[in-house]
Amino acid sequence: MSAPTITQSPAPTAKRAAKQRQAPVAGAIFAALAVYPLVADPAWLNIGILALTYAIAASGWNLLGGYTGQVSFGHALFFGAGAYPTALLVRDGWSPWLAIAASLPVAAALAVVTGYPVFRLRSHYYSIATIAVAEIAFLLVTNTSWLGQANGLELPITEQSFANLQFSLQDKRPYYYVALGFFALAAAAIALFLRGRAGSYVRAIRDDQFAAAAVGIPVHRYKLAAAVLSAAVTALAGGYYVMFVLFVDPPSGFGLDLSVSFTLMAVLGGAGRFWGPLLGAWVLVIVQDVTRHELSGTGRSIDLLLYGALITVVAVVEPGGILALLQRLLGKLGVRR
Repeated sequence: MSAPTITQSPAPTAKRAAKQRQAPVAGAIFAALAVYPLVADPAWLNIGILALTYAIAASGWNLLGGYTGQVSFGHALFFGAGAYPTALLVRDGWSPWLAIAASLPVAAALAVVTGYPVFRLRSHYYSIATIAVAEIAFLLVTNTSWLGQANGLELPITEQSFANLQFSLQDKRPYYYVALGFFALAAAAIALFLRGRAGSYVRAIRDDQFAAAAVGIPVHRYKLAAAVLSAAVTALAGGYYVMFVLFVDPPSGFGLDLSVSFTLMAVLGGAGRFWGPLLGAWVLVIVQDVTRHELSGTGRSIDLLLYGALITVVAVVEPGGILALLQRLLGKLGVRR
């Protein structure tokens, strides 16, 4: 059977005009991100490293939850699938670059194994199933001795070099630029996926998967395709995170709060909008840092409460997130988007 044809909107000329506007926007965003460490103090540089790392994971969630419409609350499964294999391989003497690369197919395979059955569920049943799968992984890791159990895994401190992916803590700019490079790689992979036929199909599935199936789109196959790339991108964040902190344990690799954070980042910034997760990640990491410093130990989880309040406000004012709100304000001011 020949592939179905999807009528896309806006018209081709409008799409070309939109793509022409996207290039300068992307250039401006990456230019600002590249300049940031040159003007940021050490504390804000650390915020930038974490924000970019989490933005990678939130972008992975956004591909599946925002563009494909499959809202997952268990994406920490793939973050941990990047962190733990990377830690194990580096402890075994592997290059961290190869270790991170090797963790990506592990996460992709997990996406296929877990996605094949759970994608047959719909709506909130699917979301609940993703929580269950991630919690099963959390318990398995916590009770597996060669994965460090509840104590986690520590990575060895080696010679500071680009090859070892370890740098001086007195100057964390190399960590920042590596995180920026990984974010650019993840963004490019997602953009290529969305520009092709697969991008049109997953948007059709998000809008109405029954109608998509009726016109011949293999819904289950493209859900799995989006899940595989989403998992690999999220694992990339997990692999780099463990190389930055040199430690991983079940809460930092598979914790439910991680899954919730990735979801909140994308939703607040703008789910289904390309730059939404990046904006949301910066906001969440800044909120986390402020609550940690201002409230000390009592600030634990208050960042999520504040973030939830922000989402509530944004949902009332503009359900499309902060980016949609900014676009609306720019439109009222007569600024071209």
